[in-house]
Amino acid sequence: MDRRSFIKLTAVTGTGAALASCGNPENDFIRFIPDEMIVPGVAVWKPGVCSLCPAGCGLTVRVMDADADVVRDGQAGIVRIAAAKKLEGAPDHPVNHGGLCARGQAAIQVTYHPDRITQPLRRTGERGDGLYEAVSWDDALAEIVSRLDALEGAGNQGSLTYLTRVGRSHRAALVRDFLVRFGAPPPVAFEIFGDDVLRRANALSFGREQLPTFDLANAMYVLSFGADFLGTWNSPVAQNVAYGRMRQGRRGVRGAFAQVESRMSQTGASADEWVPVRPGTDGVLALGIAHLLMSTGAYPSDAAGRAGALIEGWAAGLPGYAPEDVERMTGLEAARVEGLARQFSDARPAVAIVGGAPLAHSNGLFTALAVNALNALVGAPGRDGGIFFTPQLDVAAAVQSGSPAQPAVALESLVTEGLAGGASPEVVFVDGANPVFTAPPAWRVREWLEQVPYIVSFGHFLDETSILADLILPDHSSLESWAEALPESGAVMAVASIAPPVMRPLHQTRATPDVLLEVGRMLGTPLALPWETFDELLGASLAGLPSASGSGALADARQAGVWSGELPAGLAVADSADTSPASVPVAFTAPEFDGDADEYPFHFLPYSSNAFLDGSLAHLPWLQEMPDPLTSAMWSSWVEINPVTAERLGISAGDVVEVTSAHGTVRTRVVVSPGIAPDLVAMPAGQGHRTFTRYASGRGENPVELLAPMTDAATGALAWAATRVRVTRVGPPDGRLILFAGSLREHGEEHR
Repeated sequence: MDRRSFIKLTAVTGTGAALASCGNPENDFIRFIPDEMIVPGVAVWKPGVCSLCPAGCGLTVRVMDADADVVRDGQAGIVRIAAAKKLEGAPDHPVNHGGLCARGQAAIQVTYHPDRITQPLRRTGERGDGLYEAVSWDDALAEIVSRLDALEGAGNQGSLTYLTRVGRSHRAALVRDFLVRFGAPPPVAFEIFGDDVLRRANALSFGREQLPTFDLANAMYVLSFGADFLGTWNSPVAQNVAYGRMRQGRRGVRGAFAQVESRMSQTGASADEWVPVRPGTDGVLALGIAHLLMSTGAYPSDAAGRAGALIEGWAAGLPGYAPEDVERMTGLEAARVEGLARQFSDARPAVAIVGGAPLAHSNGLFTALAVNALNALVGAPGRDGGIFFTPQLDVAAAVQSGSPAQPAVALESLVTEGLAGGASPEVVFVDGANPVFTAPPAWRVREWLEQVPYIVSFGHFLDETSILADLILPDHSSLESWAEALPESGAVMAVASIAPPVMRPLHQTRATPDVLLEVGRMLGTPLALPWETFDELLGASLAGLPSASGSGALADARQAGVWSGELPAGLAVADSADTSPASVPVAFTAPEFDGDADEYPFHFLPYSSNAFLDGSLAHLPWLQEMPDPLTSAMWSSWVEINPVTAERLGISAGDVVEVTSAHGTVRTRVVVSPGIAPDLVAMPAGQGHRTFTRYASGRGENPVELLAPMTDAATGALAWAATRVRVTRVGPPDGRLILFAGSLREHGEEHR
């Protein structure tokens, strides 16, 4: 299929529709008859759920009449519909309390995107060429059923692999149930900036394998180790709301905040004190503070209980973590270590947070356990101003699916085995994941996928992974279908964010959960999934929950977009009893880095973009044109370098440089920043797409291409902060670094 034919199969902008109706007859548009009653000029506000990250924030969606560009039965046209016009945060939602980040505001562009896939497509060319033809839903579903029936006929159900993103939801529970009933392994979830290390540490320290909720609003002192909790980490909107109350919401009281990190983040820029330490030594600083607290006698060594018992030397008062020892290992002056300890002890309640780069080293689990032990020492768990765990609805118990839990296989292990000639999937379903873009090149994910006989994508757009698919079954947007999330954190009470569609589907798309249910019924041996539709599953899940209105929890959620409250006995996820590594307390081991320090003198830090996160949102133009909060850069990629380092290398702001690791090279532009350690260089993730709509394709560079396949020694999670690089100037500014401010000023000197 040529480019013109493909464009005819996708939605176009309103401007494009106006232009296309003139001149060329093949682009004339049909005005379809609306299939719903519309009141012109009258706005209706409906509940919704933001789907762009796992936080599960609630939306209030303004819906009004509008002309929309649609595709119906293969024909492009215009129809008058009740269309979503604006997204706002839901004021009464227990997670975001009316707030909504810029990414959430841009979520509306998914629905109206000009490059959105509008109907099922079948590959006609070579893999990766992007050549597809339109097919009917009946033919597409029959094709999938035929493939799955063939697996069952050969007794090979285990060769179905489902690639997805990390997250808890009813949709994820349905996917697991579908796979279990078919006889396939559990879904393979991967995110480059995932939090598996912290979940594991929390299971060991506190019995809860999930991300925590911090009561920042009541804290007097917050000590954050690397967590960009006001920007991209965990539940940013909830944490922004609580942080604002901590700083300004109590008359005459203002909580203090220190950020420990080697590259200043948006969160670090808001701190009272910014504390750089050597990469991979954050846990040492946490234990140095704990040592000083215990040495005063205010906190006995047994106060931390289970969490302290996981740290070697805890019972003896951590003798190896005196301020002088901490200075030697972290590079932070002993006096500053003592000052942080005094503040953490004197300003009560105090809480420590850890996330991001400190956990992305070969010793990440140690760091997480060390910070957990510090929190436990001061009694932060379960206390006002401390740390909590949002109760989690056990969906399997709520819907009585009976599907047994199975351990998931790591993506790297699956790929390695397949490329080595071992077990390899016959069919791969791709749902929301783009591992070709986000996985280190040494994993060879694309090469592995290219040898899979049959790939199905459920994505809205062509990206680096879905362009390898043999069949694309486009999902509804979250505004066109039942939207839901089970927030892992952000509230003290249990939360289920659930809302019905706010508008009719624009195109010939279908909700992926309903597609899975239909495929399950069509198989030669039906899967006997007990729900006809996804909203029926939602109703079954919420049926056992208390209702404020008396009409049922689902009815409450339809009106408000959320259910929140106490979970009845038997419907909450139980505490974890897994303490397998606890028999041998953990000691600090120096972090390992890929690359010889003489050849690659700089630590390399890729970081989650404020606009694009890991790159999954780079196709949204509002986010492309949103200035970065620290550099003001937009529509661009860049590498951040300390002024002292830049001067030593003969590099000025805007210069073109090559950043090289043992695994790859990227060419980008320089931002000179005092908010980064001299031995570190950093790049935001998100740009560098080869295939991801007109707004992201061919724009900028992908720092993941430099990463080594290093892992945390205890959990196997990707150690994405453990790569070393060198930086070489290759030319003067070329105009491709776009700064909203036009220039950068540092120490009174202008750099262009």
